[in-house]
Amino acid sequence: MIPVRGYVGAVVGVLGLGRSGLATARALAAGGAVVRAWDDSVEARSKAEAEGVACTDLGKASALDGMAALIVSPGIAHLYPAPNKIIAAAMGLGIPVDNDIGLFFASFGGEEWDAFDTPPRVVCVTGSNGKSTTTALIHHILQQAGRPTQMAGNIGTGVLSIDPPQDGEVIVLELSSYQTELARALTPDVAVFTNLSPDHLDRHGGMGGYFAAKRRLLTEGGPDRAIVGVDEGEGVFLANQLATGAQDDRVIRISSGQKLDAFAWSVFARKGFLAEWRRGKQVASIDLRAINGLPGAHNHQNACAAYAAARALGLAPREIEAALHSFAGLPHRSQLVRERGGVRFVNDSKATNVDSAAKALQAFDRIRWIAGGMGKEGGIAALAPHLGAVVKAYLIGHSAREFALQLGETPYEICETMERAVALAAAEAEAGDVVLLAPAAASFDQYPNFEKRGEDFAARVAAL
Repeated sequence: MIPVRGYVGAVVGVLGLGRSGLATARALAAGGAVVRAWDDSVEARSKAEAEGVACTDLGKASALDGMAALIVSPGIAHLYPAPNKIIAAAMGLGIPVDNDIGLFFASFGGEEWDAFDTPPRVVCVTGSNGKSTTTALIHHILQQAGRPTQMAGNIGTGVLSIDPPQDGEVIVLELSSYQTELARALTPDVAVFTNLSPDHLDRHGGMGGYFAAKRRLLTEGGPDRAIVGVDEGEGVFLANQLATGAQDDRVIRISSGQKLDAFAWSVFARKGFLAEWRRGKQVASIDLRAINGLPGAHNHQNACAAYAAARALGLAPREIEAALHSFAGLPHRSQLVRERGGVRFVNDSKATNVDSAAKALQAFDRIRWIAGGMGKEGGIAALAPHLGAVVKAYLIGHSAREFALQLGETPYEICETMERAVALAAAEAEAGDVVLLAPAAASFDQYPNFEKRGEDFAARVAAL
């Protein structure tokens, strides 16, 4: 646990008692704060109270009296589409609103660091797609190189739940736009921006607000090294804002597809090969094509980002290359779950929007595509240019019929359920085909989250 500093004897509110909220309440108490915690869910409050966290209804007028700060869980809106009433009341009273990420950076480091030979460092990864894989890959590379490391944030462990860092340790954090938008302190040593595509637009008031939330990590965080994906206009703009010129090696530009040889430091992948360039010269190259845990151009961009972060931390190219080959990938992200009769079954349940689904569809040659769920605005119309490799689509969930109308000439069948989609796709697949779950939709019509959807797919495949 990282005890929260600066609130000894002060009253601090905690709104939202999920994984990060509970960790925050515990860390505040460990730092000497008086915690007033609340969640609208009776189940969440019961769980918190069972762990010794006292609950106080923060919606009551007197509950905010004398409060030094209100710490908010990521899923609770504070501005768009409308602020939560408790947050609005706190802001109206001038009570600082923060989140666990802000508390982490304000509390990370102490007198014990004076005895360290190498101060601990923090690497933060944000972006629309690939940030979980990139975060896990950086962590894996460090582990394989024998470096002490912990991984936390949006990827699974609350940031305040990690152990106090040891000498030379690297903390790798995945941060969502919800987390970067509100944190009052952001001071990573290395910050990574993977890419940007439309998502969570209602929460951020549009694309501009979404980009602004992401870019705070790099523009307000002041990292020693900024690693920026430049395959979209926003990344090009961000890299330009951060660098004093093309020869500023504090900014490492990354790409999947572009040759970047005009900058002080760049890492890019083309035709399956990763290349590192420094001041006009290639200094390293890695063949990514045989790395099973990183299939497709989108994963090659993730590899570039992780490679750049590892290089910024002082690792050698050969150390990184060896670690890339041993990376198994993350569940539900282009995960090979089985090969049967020459047919590969790939679980990319995390592909919950059209951009991530497009990347999955470009990673394989002959695809039997399982798609559908709770579709987002626009459906899958934007995927039309990426359907060339799709032999047939098998549509499930709430948006199955809507998606069918947007498939053009692509053969399809409305299956409704995962069970039928897997069975039919497997029966019709031929050697060399890939049965790909890349839903391009949220899971909430049939599953509590994308993980459960991916697990159901894997279970159906295992039962064939």
